[in-house]
Amino acid sequence: MATLGTVILLTLPFWLYDPDLHPFPLQHVFSGALVLGAFFIATDPVSGCTTPRGRLVFGIGVAVLTLLIRRWGAFPDGVAFAVLLMNCAAPWIDLHTRPRIYGEGRSP
Repeated sequence: MATLGTVILLTLPFWLYDPDLHPFPLQHVFSGALVLGAFFIATDPVSGCTTPRGRLVFGIGVAVLTLLIRRWGAFPDGVAFAVLLMNCAAPWIDLHTRPRIYGEGRSP
């Protein structure tokens, strides 16, 4: 859900600003493999993030990278590359979004 919501939130202002140049936000969602990627590829528990906040960051990252690859990349749909790039970042995201253990102080 973070992936689809981020795509809509990021593309809506551009469409409102100039609808002749930028496509409708739902066109971004339903064109290509974004829905398939958001529900089946990005939610893979083996290579994705495991922490709750990490999953949100992962989904937002997939959405942002997909839009960047679609806009400036050589490929019409960048969902697969976006998921692969975020899979590389998943251990780092999990490291920095771990929930604090009850009773543990904040680390500096």
